[in-house]
Amino acid sequence: MVQPFAFSLKPFLVTVAPLLALYCALIFVASLLGGMIPLVVRLTHKRMEMAVSFVAGLMLGVGALHLLPHAIVELGATGKLDYIMWSLMGGFLAMFFVERFFCYHHHDAPDEDGEQGSGIGVQGTASDVAAGTRCGHDHHHHDHAHGHRRADEDAPIHGDHAMTWTGAAIGMTLHSVLDGVALAASVAAEADGHRHAALAGFGTFLVVFCHKPFDSLTLGTLLARGPRRSPASHFINALFSLAVVGGVLLFQAGLAGTPGQHDAFLACSLAFAAGTFLCIAMSDLLPELQFHHHDRIQLSLALLAGLAIAWLIGFFETSGHQLPPT
Repeated sequence: MVQPFAFSLKPFLVTVAPLLALYCALIFVASLLGGMIPLVVRLTHKRMEMAVSFVAGLMLGVGALHLLPHAIVELGATGKLDYIMWSLMGGFLAMFFVERFFCYHHHDAPDEDGEQGSGIGVQGTASDVAAGTRCGHDHHHHDHAHGHRRADEDAPIHGDHAMTWTGAAIGMTLHSVLDGVALAASVAAEADGHRHAALAGFGTFLVVFCHKPFDSLTLGTLLARGPRRSPASHFINALFSLAVVGGVLLFQAGLAGTPGQHDAFLACSLAFAAGTFLCIAMSDLLPELQFHHHDRIQLSLALLAGLAIAWLIGFFETSGHQLPPT
Protein backbone atom coordinates (compact mmCIF):
# COMPACT_ATOMS: atom_id res chain seq x y z
CA MET A 1 0.00 0.00 0.00
CA VAL A 2 1.27 3.47 -0.90
CA GLN A 3 2.01 5.60 2.16
CA PRO A 4 1.88 9.24 1.01
CA PHE A 5 2.18 10.65 4.53
CA ALA A 6 5.24 8.73 5.69
CA PHE A 7 7.53 11.74 5.98
CA SER A 8 5.62 15.02 5.79
CA LEU A 9 2.32 16.63 4.96
CA LYS A 10 3.69 18.34 1.86
CA PRO A 11 2.56 15.64 -0.61
CA PHE A 12 -0.90 15.71 0.96
CA LEU A 13 -1.19 19.50 0.79
CA VAL A 14 0.16 19.79 -2.75
CA THR A 15 -1.94 16.94 -4.11
CA VAL A 16 -5.36 17.52 -2.59
CA ALA A 17 -5.43 21.09 -1.26
CA PRO A 18 -7.00 22.48 -4.47
CA LEU A 19 -9.58 19.69 -4.47
CA LEU A 20 -10.43 20.27 -0.81
CA ALA A 21 -10.70 24.01 -1.46
CA LEU A 22 -13.14 23.35 -4.30
CA TYR A 23 -15.20 20.96 -2.17
CA CYS A 24 -15.33 23.44 0.72
CA ALA A 25 -16.35 26.28 -1.60
CA LEU A 26 -19.22 24.26 -3.07
CA ILE A 27 -20.36 23.18 0.41
CA PHE A 28 -20.23 26.82 1.53
CA VAL A 29 -22.51 27.81 -1.35
CA ALA A 30 -24.90 24.93 -0.59
CA SER A 31 -25.06 26.01 3.05
CA LEU A 32 -25.84 29.61 2.15
CA LEU A 33 -28.56 28.57 -0.27
CA GLY A 34 -30.05 26.23 2.32
CA GLY A 35 -30.31 29.09 4.81
CA MET A 36 -32.18 31.18 2.25
CA ILE A 37 -34.72 28.50 1.34
CA PRO A 38 -37.33 29.66 3.92
CA LEU A 39 -37.22 33.13 2.36
CA VAL A 40 -37.88 32.13 -1.24
CA VAL A 41 -39.42 28.64 -1.36
CA ARG A 42 -42.39 27.00 0.30
CA LEU A 43 -41.40 23.39 0.81
CA THR A 44 -43.97 20.61 1.07
CA HIS A 45 -43.80 17.80 3.57
CA LYS A 46 -43.62 15.10 0.90
CA ARG A 47 -40.81 16.76 -1.02
CA MET A 48 -38.83 17.29 2.16
CA GLU A 49 -39.27 13.66 3.20
CA MET A 50 -38.25 12.40 -0.23
CA ALA A 51 -35.11 14.52 -0.16
CA VAL A 52 -34.24 13.43 3.38
CA SER A 53 -34.71 9.74 2.51
CA PHE A 54 -32.48 10.10 -0.55
CA VAL A 55 -29.71 11.86 1.37
CA ALA A 56 -30.00 9.34 4.23
CA GLY A 57 -29.57 6.49 1.75
CA LEU A 58 -26.58 8.24 0.21
CA MET A 59 -25.07 8.82 3.65
CA LEU A 60 -25.67 5.20 4.70
CA GLY A 61 -24.07 3.94 1.50
CA VAL A 62 -21.01 6.17 1.71
CA GLY A 63 -20.46 5.32 5.37
CA ALA A 64 -20.82 1.56 4.93
CA LEU A 65 -19.47 1.07 1.40
CA HIS A 66 -16.68 3.65 1.28
CA LEU A 67 -15.49 5.13 4.56
CA LEU A 68 -15.48 1.95 6.65
CA PRO A 69 -13.78 -0.24 3.99
CA HIS A 70 -11.20 2.50 3.39
CA ALA A 71 -10.51 2.59 7.13
CA ILE A 72 -9.85 -1.15 7.22
CA VAL A 73 -7.56 -0.94 4.19
CA GLU A 74 -5.60 1.99 5.61
CA LEU A 75 -5.03 0.11 8.85
CA GLY A 76 -3.54 -2.79 6.90
CA ALA A 77 -3.72 -6.54 7.35
CA THR A 78 -1.52 -6.44 10.45
CA GLY A 79 -3.43 -3.69 12.26
CA LYS A 80 -5.86 -4.21 15.11
CA LEU A 81 -9.43 -4.18 13.84
CA ASP A 82 -10.52 -3.19 17.35
CA TYR A 83 -9.17 0.31 16.67
CA ILE A 84 -11.48 0.61 13.69
CA MET A 85 -14.55 -0.60 15.55
CA TRP A 86 -13.91 1.63 18.56
CA SER A 87 -13.45 4.60 16.25
CA LEU A 88 -16.68 3.69 14.46
CA MET A 89 -18.49 3.52 17.78
CA GLY A 90 -16.89 6.79 18.87
CA GLY A 91 -18.14 8.59 15.77
CA PHE A 92 -21.63 7.17 16.18
CA LEU A 93 -21.83 8.17 19.84
CA ALA A 94 -20.29 11.59 19.24
CA MET A 95 -22.99 12.47 16.73
CA PHE A 96 -25.66 10.85 18.89
CA PHE A 97 -24.76 13.02 21.88
CA VAL A 98 -24.53 16.15 19.74
CA GLU A 99 -28.09 15.51 18.58
CA ARG A 100 -29.33 14.56 22.03
CA PHE A 101 -27.96 17.54 23.94
CA PHE A 102 -28.33 20.26 21.31
CA CYS A 103 -31.56 19.07 19.65
CA TYR A 104 -30.57 20.70 16.41
CA HIS A 105 -31.21 18.16 13.68
CA HIS A 106 -34.49 19.68 12.54
CA HIS A 107 -35.50 18.73 9.02
CA ASP A 108 -38.80 20.47 8.53
CA ALA A 109 -40.71 22.36 5.92
CA PRO A 110 -41.33 25.90 7.21
CA ASP A 111 -44.76 27.37 6.74
CA GLU A 112 -45.52 30.86 5.54
CA ASP A 113 -45.23 32.34 8.99
CA GLY A 114 -41.78 30.91 9.56
CA GLU A 115 -43.06 28.21 11.91
CA GLN A 116 -42.16 24.61 11.36
CA GLY A 117 -44.68 22.59 9.48
CA SER A 118 -46.24 22.24 6.07
CA GLY A 119 -49.09 24.58 6.63
CA ILE A 120 -50.35 22.44 9.50
CA GLY A 121 -48.21 23.81 12.31
CA VAL A 122 -46.35 21.79 14.86
CA GLN A 123 -48.80 21.60 17.70
CA GLY A 124 -50.13 18.13 17.05
CA THR A 125 -52.56 16.91 19.71
CA ALA A 126 -53.64 13.50 20.93
CA SER A 127 -56.63 13.53 18.60
CA ASP A 128 -54.31 14.24 15.70
CA VAL A 129 -52.14 11.31 16.70
CA ALA A 130 -55.11 8.99 17.00
CA ALA A 131 -56.37 10.09 13.60
CA GLY A 132 -53.00 9.46 12.07
CA THR A 133 -52.74 13.02 10.76
CA ARG A 134 -49.82 13.88 13.00
CA CYS A 135 -47.08 11.66 14.22
CA GLY A 136 -47.16 13.07 17.73
CA HIS A 137 -43.61 14.35 17.63
CA ASP A 138 -41.63 16.70 15.49
CA HIS A 139 -40.19 13.90 13.41
CA HIS A 140 -43.34 14.07 11.34
CA HIS A 141 -41.24 16.66 9.56
CA HIS A 142 -37.93 15.13 10.53
CA ASP A 143 -37.27 17.07 13.67
CA HIS A 144 -34.55 15.06 15.37
CA ALA A 145 -35.53 16.46 18.70
CA HIS A 146 -37.56 13.24 18.90
CA GLY A 147 -40.39 14.49 21.06
CA HIS A 148 -42.03 11.08 21.58
CA ARG A 149 -45.34 11.57 23.33
CA ARG A 150 -48.01 9.30 24.77
CA ALA A 151 -51.48 9.43 23.29
CA ASP A 152 -52.86 11.16 26.42
CA GLU A 153 -50.51 14.14 26.21
CA ASP A 154 -52.10 17.26 24.74
CA ALA A 155 -49.20 19.65 25.33
CA PRO A 156 -47.66 21.28 22.27
CA ILE A 157 -44.60 19.62 20.88
CA HIS A 158 -42.52 22.73 21.41
CA GLY A 159 -42.73 22.04 25.13
CA ASP A 160 -40.74 18.85 24.73
CA HIS A 161 -37.55 20.48 23.45
CA ALA A 162 -37.05 24.22 23.56
CA MET A 163 -35.00 24.65 20.43
CA THR A 164 -33.17 27.94 20.20
CA TRP A 165 -31.07 29.16 17.35
CA THR A 166 -28.02 29.28 19.61
CA GLY A 167 -28.35 25.62 20.58
CA ALA A 168 -28.97 24.69 16.96
CA ALA A 169 -25.94 26.70 15.86
CA ILE A 170 -23.68 25.00 18.40
CA GLY A 171 -24.90 21.54 17.45
CA MET A 172 -24.67 22.14 13.73
CA THR A 173 -21.24 23.72 14.06
CA LEU A 174 -19.95 20.60 15.81
CA HIS A 175 -21.64 18.52 13.15
CA SER A 176 -20.00 20.57 10.39
CA VAL A 177 -16.57 20.24 11.99
CA LEU A 178 -17.02 16.46 11.98
CA ASP A 179 -18.11 16.69 8.34
CA GLY A 180 -14.88 18.52 7.58
CA VAL A 181 -12.84 15.81 9.27
CA ALA A 182 -14.71 13.16 7.27
CA LEU A 183 -14.17 15.04 4.02
CA ALA A 184 -10.45 15.57 4.55
CA ALA A 185 -9.90 11.97 5.68
CA SER A 186 -11.80 10.60 2.70
CA VAL A 187 -9.89 12.75 0.21
CA ALA A 188 -6.58 11.81 1.80
CA ALA A 189 -7.37 8.09 1.73
CA GLU A 190 -8.63 8.01 -1.85
CA ALA A 191 -5.92 10.28 -3.25
CA ASP A 192 -3.38 7.78 -1.87
CA GLY A 193 -0.43 9.50 -3.50
CA HIS A 194 -2.07 10.01 -6.90
CA ARG A 195 -1.39 13.56 -8.03
CA HIS A 196 -4.36 13.54 -10.42
CA ALA A 197 -6.95 11.96 -8.15
CA ALA A 198 -9.68 14.24 -9.46
CA LEU A 199 -12.57 12.42 -7.76
CA ALA A 200 -10.90 11.61 -4.45
CA GLY A 201 -13.43 11.80 -1.65
CA PHE A 202 -16.29 12.56 -4.04
CA GLY A 203 -18.76 10.32 -2.22
CA THR A 204 -18.15 12.03 1.11
CA PHE A 205 -18.29 15.44 -0.56
CA LEU A 206 -21.63 14.57 -2.17
CA VAL A 207 -23.07 13.52 1.19
CA VAL A 208 -21.99 16.73 2.91
CA PHE A 209 -23.04 18.86 -0.07
CA CYS A 210 -26.54 17.34 -0.16
CA HIS A 211 -27.04 17.28 3.60
CA LYS A 212 -25.73 20.73 4.46
CA PRO A 213 -28.73 22.68 3.07
CA PHE A 214 -31.01 20.85 5.53
CA ASP A 215 -28.90 22.00 8.46
CA SER A 216 -28.79 25.56 7.14
CA LEU A 217 -32.54 25.40 6.63
CA THR A 218 -32.91 24.58 10.31
CA LEU A 219 -30.75 27.48 11.40
CA GLY A 220 -32.36 29.88 8.95
CA THR A 221 -35.86 28.97 10.11
CA LEU A 222 -34.96 29.34 13.78
CA LEU A 223 -33.31 32.70 13.11
CA ALA A 224 -36.43 33.84 11.25
CA ARG A 225 -38.49 33.00 14.34
CA GLY A 226 -36.03 34.70 16.69
CA PRO A 227 -34.82 38.25 17.24
CA ARG A 228 -32.06 38.07 14.63
CA ARG A 229 -33.38 38.53 11.12
CA SER A 230 -31.82 39.42 7.79
CA PRO A 231 -29.10 40.44 7.12
CA ALA A 232 -27.76 39.26 10.49
CA SER A 233 -29.21 35.79 9.89
CA HIS A 234 -27.31 35.48 6.61
CA PHE A 235 -24.09 36.49 8.33
CA ILE A 236 -24.60 33.91 11.07
CA ASN A 237 -25.39 31.23 8.50
CA ALA A 238 -22.24 32.17 6.57
CA LEU A 239 -20.13 31.70 9.70
CA PHE A 240 -21.77 28.33 10.29
CA SER A 241 -20.98 27.33 6.71
CA LEU A 242 -17.25 27.85 7.33
CA ALA A 243 -17.17 25.23 10.10
CA VAL A 244 -16.43 22.51 7.53
CA VAL A 245 -13.14 24.25 6.79
CA GLY A 246 -12.35 24.07 10.50
CA GLY A 247 -12.84 20.31 10.38
CA VAL A 248 -10.47 20.02 7.43
CA LEU A 249 -7.81 22.00 9.32
CA LEU A 250 -8.43 19.90 12.44
CA PHE A 251 -7.75 16.72 10.46
CA GLN A 252 -4.54 18.17 9.03
CA ALA A 253 -3.42 19.20 12.52
CA GLY A 254 -4.10 15.69 13.81
CA LEU A 255 -2.19 14.19 10.91
CA ALA A 256 0.77 16.45 11.59
CA GLY A 257 0.66 15.54 15.28
CA THR A 258 0.97 11.79 14.69
CA PRO A 259 4.39 11.31 13.05
CA GLY A 260 4.99 7.72 12.09
CA GLN A 261 1.34 6.84 12.72
CA HIS A 262 -0.31 8.47 9.73
CA ASP A 263 -1.95 5.30 8.44
CA ALA A 264 -3.41 4.48 11.85
CA PHE A 265 -4.63 8.06 12.34
CA LEU A 266 -6.19 8.12 8.89
CA ALA A 267 -7.84 4.73 9.44
CA CYS A 268 -9.35 5.81 12.75
CA SER A 269 -10.49 9.12 11.25
CA LEU A 270 -12.27 7.31 8.42
CA ALA A 271 -13.96 4.90 10.83
CA PHE A 272 -14.98 7.79 13.08
CA ALA A 273 -16.45 9.58 10.06
CA ALA A 274 -18.31 6.41 9.06
CA GLY A 275 -19.83 6.28 12.55
CA THR A 276 -21.10 9.86 12.30
CA PHE A 277 -22.63 9.17 8.89
CA LEU A 278 -24.33 6.00 10.09
CA CYS A 279 -25.77 7.82 13.11
CA ILE A 280 -27.24 10.62 11.01
CA ALA A 281 -28.62 8.20 8.43
CA MET A 282 -30.27 6.07 11.10
CA SER A 283 -31.74 9.08 12.90
CA ASP A 284 -33.29 10.09 9.57
CA LEU A 285 -34.54 6.65 8.58
CA LEU A 286 -35.64 4.79 11.71
CA PRO A 287 -38.46 7.19 12.71
CA GLU A 288 -40.05 6.57 9.30
CA LEU A 289 -40.79 2.99 10.33
CA GLN A 290 -43.15 4.14 13.08
CA PHE A 291 -44.36 7.56 12.08
CA HIS A 292 -44.44 7.69 8.29
CA HIS A 293 -47.15 5.33 7.08
CA HIS A 294 -47.73 7.43 3.98
CA ASP A 295 -45.74 7.33 0.74
CA ARG A 296 -43.90 4.19 1.84
CA ILE A 297 -43.03 3.11 -1.69
CA GLN A 298 -41.79 6.55 -2.75
CA LEU A 299 -39.70 6.99 0.39
CA SER A 300 -38.24 3.50 0.01
CA LEU A 301 -37.35 4.19 -3.61
CA ALA A 302 -35.68 7.45 -2.61
CA LEU A 303 -33.64 5.57 0.00
CA LEU A 304 -32.60 2.94 -2.54
CA ALA A 305 -31.71 5.65 -5.04
CA GLY A 306 -29.34 7.19 -2.52
CA LEU A 307 -27.75 3.81 -1.85
CA ALA A 308 -27.43 3.19 -5.59
CA ILE A 309 -25.62 6.50 -6.10
CA ALA A 310 -23.22 5.61 -3.28
CA TRP A 311 -22.55 2.23 -4.88
CA LEU A 312 -21.98 3.73 -8.33
CA ILE A 313 -19.49 6.24 -6.95
CA GLY A 314 -17.30 3.28 -6.03
CA PHE A 315 -16.60 2.63 -9.71
CA PHE A 316 -14.92 6.03 -9.99
CA GLU A 317 -12.75 5.77 -6.91
CA THR A 318 -9.01 6.15 -7.35
CA SER A 319 -8.23 3.34 -4.90
CA GLY A 320 -9.86 0.04 -4.13
CA HIS A 321 -10.72 -1.76 -0.91
CA GLN A 322 -8.38 -4.74 -1.23
CA LEU A 323 -6.10 -5.50 1.69
CA PRO A 324 -2.41 -5.81 0.81
CA PRO A 325 -1.02 -9.37 0.71
CA THR A 326 0.46 -10.62 3.96
